[in-house]
Amino acid sequence: MINLAIEAAREAGKFLFDNFGKVKEIYTKGDRNLATELDRKAEEMIAGRIKTKYPAHGILGEEKERKELDNEWLWIIDPLDGTHNFIRGIDIFGVSIGIVHNNEFVAGVIYMPKDDELYSAESGSGAYKNSSPIHTSERSSLEDCSISFDSSIRYNPKRTLDVLNRVSVDVFNIRMFGSSVRTLTYVAEGKLDFAIEFHDRPWDFAGGVAIVREAGGRFSDLKGKPPTPKTIGYIASNGIIHSQVLNNFFPA
Repeated sequence: MINLAIEAAREAGKFLFDNFGKVKEIYTKGDRNLATELDRKAEEMIAGRIKTKYPAHGILGEEKERKELDNEWLWIIDPLDGTHNFIRGIDIFGVSIGIVHNNEFVAGVIYMPKDDELYSAESGSGAYKNSSPIHTSERSSLEDCSISFDSSIRYNPKRTLDVLNRVSVDVFNIRMFGSSVRTLTYVAEGKLDFAIEFHDRPWDFAGGVAIVREAGGRFSDLKGKPPTPKTIGYIASNGIIHSQVLNNFFPA
């Protein structure tokens, strides 16, 4: 399954990068959320591979794929994470595929086509970037941490800005990438120490859960519980700093 995910992510990523700067159609989804014809085509490419090899498995895609969502095996796809970047000609985007077994995120693949970066992980087997092992950082003090923060402040400005105000005082610096695949891979390889997202859906983060965990980090919802295919929002960290993030910024 992980090999199929890798092949599918690479194929979709190459297709997207070959068409970078060539968007012809833009669709509006809800509150200023956008998609393109390329998102949809990339999802079809990935889902087609899964259906051919594992026809009985469930599939949850960001764009339109919904199949057997309560299945023992569920593939969660974001064919183009960072769509708004992609539309604006910003090359921070990638493909995310997560594999879930009985509600547990057991494997994940993220492909960043611009730099040909392939991240992958299976439970118990470590996390890798282009076949080389990766590990989270070892920072244990908030004041030393470089972090990523949710850029979708408009959805709930009062709550989000309240947390941002408190975080900004305690950490070293803050980044906003507009792409969970970029954020989570940077946490997994120790370039960031933790990340906070309030509004990301399962397809946004599914590929990164196993990668962060297998790199030595921790991934939870905003209450500290393990994520499920229905979780919205997350904290991803090097593991060492996770409890401090929860206690300081999301007290029970």
